[in-house]
Amino acid sequence: MQNRWLRGVITIVLVVLFVSTLMDLLNTPSTTVKPAPYSTMVTAMSGHKITAAKVDPATHEVTWTAQGKQYQTVYALGYTNDLAMALDSHGAQVSVSKPASSGIWIAILGDLLPLAIVAGFLFFFFRQSQGGSRMMSFGRSQARLQPETQGTVTFDDVAGVEEEKQELEEIVDFLKNPKRYLEMGARIPKGVLLFGPPGTGKTLLARAVAGEAGVPFFTESGSGFVEMFVGVGASRVRDLFEQAKKNAPCIVFIDELDAVGRMRGAGYGGGNDEREQTLNQLLVEMDGFGINEGIIMMAATNRPDVLDPALLRPGRFDRQIVVHRPDQTGRKKILEVHTRSKPMADDVALEVIAKRTPGFTGADLANLANEAALLAARERQKKISMHNFEEAAERVMAGPQKKSRVITEFEKRVVAFHEGGHTLVGMLVTHGDPIHKVTIIPRGMAMGYTMPVPEEDRYLITKEQILDKVAMSLGGRAAESIVFGEISTGASDDLEKSTSMVRQMITEYGMSDELGPMTYGNRQDQVFLGRDLMRARNYSEEVASKIDQAIRHIVMVQYERAKNLLLQHRVTLNQIALALMDKETLSAEELRMILQSTT
Repeated sequence: MQNRWLRGVITIVLVVLFVSTLMDLLNTPSTTVKPAPYSTMVTAMSGHKITAAKVDPATHEVTWTAQGKQYQTVYALGYTNDLAMALDSHGAQVSVSKPASSGIWIAILGDLLPLAIVAGFLFFFFRQSQGGSRMMSFGRSQARLQPETQGTVTFDDVAGVEEEKQELEEIVDFLKNPKRYLEMGARIPKGVLLFGPPGTGKTLLARAVAGEAGVPFFTESGSGFVEMFVGVGASRVRDLFEQAKKNAPCIVFIDELDAVGRMRGAGYGGGNDEREQTLNQLLVEMDGFGINEGIIMMAATNRPDVLDPALLRPGRFDRQIVVHRPDQTGRKKILEVHTRSKPMADDVALEVIAKRTPGFTGADLANLANEAALLAARERQKKISMHNFEEAAERVMAGPQKKSRVITEFEKRVVAFHEGGHTLVGMLVTHGDPIHKVTIIPRGMAMGYTMPVPEEDRYLITKEQILDKVAMSLGGRAAESIVFGEISTGASDDLEKSTSMVRQMITEYGMSDELGPMTYGNRQDQVFLGRDLMRARNYSEEVASKIDQAIRHIVMVQYERAKNLLLQHRVTLNQIALALMDKETLSAEELRMILQSTT
């Protein structure tokens, strides 16, 4: 507090000095003094043209005024008195400066003081805005230390990852009671790598470990080590571990480890010297400190496949914990955590919300709860209702409603039959998921959408289930063809999804009768610097042609299957479309009643 007050006083003083100096400079007369030879001055003096003169014995200069203009002339040493008397005798008002040995230094200081004040103000402002001289701290670690008394997160704040928490409890127990393990000769893992899809809670788990153990928690991003200057990242790694040793026992957490830990010497054009030197230093530090120092390295990434193998060997990141997407039970527990401090209405059923949000991560569910609270506040409600959660889920999945979008009656009819085709085929196929809702209200980029909700989480999917999904995806295009005799651009996303599913069936899952139980090509389609940029295709052109033919055949078979189902239940399709045009949104119960009344 005292340092902040002192910095404020210094800032005010510098600002005042700067402003006063600037005002002095602006108020300084802008009259220019021209140099003139001695003979010119004598001529003007003889003609009685000089009206005023100032003689300076220190510099042997005389500044004189003639006809409203100022001139400056240098005279010979020892002629000060004679010159003054001559000017006085010719009618000039003469003044003589008092000789002073320090006059020249005062003049120099007077010229330099304004510049020094301005330079000091700019330097101070730069330090305040940049947090210190960056030039002197390039090699210092930028890691932030979060004390155990600030922003404590415990395992009670983390839900849906029970198995992962059990794996980390051993780390917590070691940090609390290290002697127990050392006496048994046990070696705690030096590094713990958390990997999984984005938003599953990897960083939150690391903070919970620090909160449970009650130890300092150093956090740094992988990109914080890499700079344009070679050697800076390695220096920051050394500094980070030096700080950690001073605060042991502690946890060092590196988020997005793949930014600095990518495979060395790979990628187009070779490796990156700075990144590789940083990685080398990190490997040395992890393998160098002893167990009794109480430092545990933790890291998180969603791309473990691009990490250097040296990072993953025993003795470095020797414990790897996969943080999966939560299941239905986990999603319910996560929602309980994020709604703990929110006023909830009596109709809110978290288990129903968890069932309707398959594939949501912890971050998605946190956003869902926040969106529901925002919607309730917007509608001036006292508590968050189930309707708010349902609307928030649809906003997260498809975007906000576009009720103000004006569409023609023909377009509305096309969208109604298109979504009706999806819905009816999804209800008729054997392995289709129950349809929770269908609407023709535009939302996000979609003109309408059908929302199937699986009855339970699935970790395996059969060939028949994939084919049913493809048929349902093509039901919208099939309905347009049957009803209008022409097709529109509304099925572009459906065609992309169905083609992608069939391609995965053939090339990744080996579900093609023609091509057999084999995989074709690389599963990772994206290019990363940790892998080679150019990778040869592992099948011939003949096989590529067969793959294309097999994809086209399966897609066309499912398209014809969808058309046949819609033709057999044309009356039901018409009823669903008419109901959509009238109500715009149909629930699962309304769809079930239409299907029962027409079959």
